[in-house]
Amino acid sequence: MNRRSFLAAAAAGALAAPAYAAKARTLVCVPQSALSAIDPVWSSAQIVRDMGFMVFDQLYGRDENNIPRPQMIEAGGHENGATRWTLRLRDGLRWHDGERVLSRDCAASVRRWMRRAEIGATLAERLDAIETPDDRTLVFRLNKPFAYLPTVLSRFIVPPMMMPERLANVDPFQPIPEAIGSGPFKWLADEHVPGSFAAFARNDAYVPRDEKPGYMAGGHRVLLDRVEWKTIPDGATASAALATGEIDWIEIVLPDLLPMLRNTPGVRVEALDRFGQLHFLRPNHKVGPTANPAIRQAMLAAMDQREIMEAVMGADPANMILDVGFLRTGDKTIDDAGMERLRGRRPPAETKAMLDKAGYDGTPLVLLHPTDHTFYHPSSAVTAQLLREAGFVVDDQQMDWATVQTRRASRSPLDKGGWSLFNSVVTMTDHDSPLQANFMRANGGKAWYGWPVDAQTETIFDDWLAATDPAAQTRLARALQLRAFEVLPFIPLGGFRQTAAWRDSLRGVLPGPSIVFWNVEKT
Repeated sequence: MNRRSFLAAAAAGALAAPAYAAKARTLVCVPQSALSAIDPVWSSAQIVRDMGFMVFDQLYGRDENNIPRPQMIEAGGHENGATRWTLRLRDGLRWHDGERVLSRDCAASVRRWMRRAEIGATLAERLDAIETPDDRTLVFRLNKPFAYLPTVLSRFIVPPMMMPERLANVDPFQPIPEAIGSGPFKWLADEHVPGSFAAFARNDAYVPRDEKPGYMAGGHRVLLDRVEWKTIPDGATASAALATGEIDWIEIVLPDLLPMLRNTPGVRVEALDRFGQLHFLRPNHKVGPTANPAIRQAMLAAMDQREIMEAVMGADPANMILDVGFLRTGDKTIDDAGMERLRGRRPPAETKAMLDKAGYDGTPLVLLHPTDHTFYHPSSAVTAQLLREAGFVVDDQQMDWATVQTRRASRSPLDKGGWSLFNSVVTMTDHDSPLQANFMRANGGKAWYGWPVDAQTETIFDDWLAATDPAAQTRLARALQLRAFEVLPFIPLGGFRQTAAWRDSLRGVLPGPSIVFWNVEKT
């Protein structure tokens, strides 16, 4: 399939941004999509997470090797067999409104996050209480040993961001009304133009850790006065603006435009995320044909990772990742389990026979297809075509990514605004073990959009969490992947590394699964 044909409908021309007085150290970035929300606990969208890491902060942060390190805390440790954790906040932390960061703010923030994130629900089941004996101390009292607290509190997808108690008390299934954090940048709400422009200013009251920066860990030193996000839907227009120096950074470059930018003087091109993103198709397990596991098996049989990833990555095959399953642990005993079911698309006659056996009656699959997203647009187009060739009727509903993020929360029937499937990604760092592979979870209403239910999956997960012997953990992780091939909480479509481009006048750009603006200097 010709990838360019899938991009032909992309909007042309940059959206105009408001005029602001120039500042000596203003960085202008074109983000992957328009900012659709300001609450990274309420929304799992990567663009909202990017904003969240600038404005908010975490108790622990991941370094460049995906290892959790103390961030808002000066010290932390456990006792009594990891059933009691004591965390001590750093001195001098303040919210952007000038108020002190207190332990009760952080306790409320963790409680809100636990209700929203799947791994948070797992922690909540093991938690008796979060106590705040003084303004800087948090004590987690657990009813079962839990050695993974730093890992889950440094989570990347739906991160546990700390916020003032009054915001943390907002229903986690509703967005917070304002973005007040303690992070290195302040959100400039009055400058936000939805769909077009967002701006951030350096938080002069922020005191970074006295350490070398390492992605989300270490010293977050801000060397810029201001960061502006300017939405330019057309990739060619954005690339031209980078070439002339009108903008400083493109978060994700269209693969077809990479050869041109690599040959542009004054521009640097690099895949900052060495771990990569796992691209997947998420079916609705609650309503419509995709609630039938036999239908999901026919969908799996119709997919072709190479064809989908070639459409997504285009002229950047070096950053295309194939043979991707549910887990990416680095242990072939686990990662290769069941993979024969993904290696090779089944002939249409075979998938149509599977549909007949499953009782498929021709009900259209409602595909939420974002046309303004660099990766989801081409992958959705190929997914729709592969499903049609396999014998499915597909209602390819095209919309912007912000609308997809709203629609996917609906649990309504298909004829009342519901949906059947959509494409998404998760950083492979969150699927390096069962602990945070939350898109594999099958705990119904507590699961991510799609809401899979499978008691056996949950039993395997609980057994893995309780296991302390490495051999037992390997065996159980393998069993979890094999069970995922039966239940299909999602269908792996392959993986890729996102490539960014920036002016060579920028120094100190840090690698990682998402863009960060601390340590960056504009010369």
